[in-house]
Amino acid sequence: MDYVEIEGFKTLKKVNLKLEPLNILIGGNGSGKSNLLSFFTFLDVLYHQSMQRYIVARGGVEAFLHKGAKVSHKIRFLLEFDGGKNGYGIELEKGVDGIFVTDEDLIYKGKHWKVGGTYSEARVREHTIGRGLYIRKYIQSCRRYHFHDIGLNSPMKGGSNVDDDTLYLYSDGSNLAAFLYHIREKHPNRYNVIRGTIHSVAPFFNDFVLEPDRDAGTVRLQWRSEEFEAIQGPNAFSDGTLRFIALTVLFLQPKLPTTIVIDEPELGLHPFAIAKLAGLMRSATARGAQVIAATQSADLISHFNPEDVIAVDLVDGESRFQRLSSNNLDIWLEMYSLGEIWKRSIIPQGQLQY
Repeated sequence: MDYVEIEGFKTLKKVNLKLEPLNILIGGNGSGKSNLLSFFTFLDVLYHQSMQRYIVARGGVEAFLHKGAKVSHKIRFLLEFDGGKNGYGIELEKGVDGIFVTDEDLIYKGKHWKVGGTYSEARVREHTIGRGLYIRKYIQSCRRYHFHDIGLNSPMKGGSNVDDDTLYLYSDGSNLAAFLYHIREKHPNRYNVIRGTIHSVAPFFNDFVLEPDRDAGTVRLQWRSEEFEAIQGPNAFSDGTLRFIALTVLFLQPKLPTTIVIDEPELGLHPFAIAKLAGLMRSATARGAQVIAATQSADLISHFNPEDVIAVDLVDGESRFQRLSSNNLDIWLEMYSLGEIWKRSIIPQGQLQY
């Protein structure tokens, strides 16, 4: 994605944001980082024609309009990709009985094709030929991930189907075992890179034991350690190790999503693992993917350049975004890392609020 405009969505009153291959959002709680990320979830919801159900389940229209219906009555999105060649725009308006699509455009080289009139759901997924094919393909390959649930009942610890759950990694990692199994069987060299990366952070880890239950058609995330012969299950991993495994698979998978959106990927990771994570994120962009991540970790941003970082501040209930620049920071970067500069408030934007 090259550019995005968002109006009237949560704390995003009016945002015009140019996006680069790497986009690391920093800022305090409530600044609006997660609201920008939730735009990508909402885009997926619009595509799959489940907007009405999604909005009702999350507090109704008031929870999505900027400062509520007394201030805003419309939400508008515009995004451009493929070097600005293709684009998609949609406008939603609050009505008496909810919110409706009032304008929807497919865009090619600045020319707009109207999808139609007023609808209860977006219709972009119904356009399977011509320009719609390219726009559908992009939206489908823009995925948001969250690997925060690593408790006893974590989705990553359950079984997944070795035939049906292998096309792409699910947003919560619930098909992690089947996806890894598919990579091992179809892309052994890539599997070995993943295995070696995990071992570099968790030296006790030897290899996964991915043996499908042929009767059930499922496989679980079992593994073998360097020290013990017995096969162990996912509960034997620490929280940080399990999360790092999911992140490694995400960023090193054979076919990357066009855009990877992820919130606080560094949670629970050792500083050495955070450094590895930063390398994984950079490697994904080198392979053609775009990464949009939100963080409050000074350790993580220390591994990036100022131009990779977007500071987010909440001013009068409105989120404001500013990409950092090396200008005026060069002399400080000779003495401190970017994260240390941020912690010392030398960078005034995106500061944590205490």
